[in-house]
Amino acid sequence: LGWAAWKTYLGRPEADKCRCNALYLVGSALRSNGQTEEALPVFEANLALRRRLWSHEENSILVAQTALAVCLGDLGRHDEALVLRREIYARRVATRGVSDQATIMAGGFV
Repeated sequence: LGWAAWKTYLGRPEADKCRCNALYLVGSALRSNGQTEEALPVFEANLALRRRLWSHEENSILVAQTALAVCLGDLGRHDEALVLRREIYARRVATRGVSDQATIMAGGFV
């Protein structure tokens, strides 16, 4: 499904939201298939793209950061994953408060 989405939206401009979401799906599909090392640069590219083009969409960036943190953890790069997870939690607290479900879930990983 991830590759099908990517093939469908690859020809669109880089700033197309569907193309960006398809890139995220490719990373998720690779990770789900046990190809975590291949997923890592996809998640890194997805996060960089979101930061560059949609820096005002906080939740979108946090979701991309979470995917990257999970991937890093899967690869045994726990120190890097922890840095990201702490950043995610701090942003969730700042934007949604400590009682928000997403904040509580993010806090469980730090």
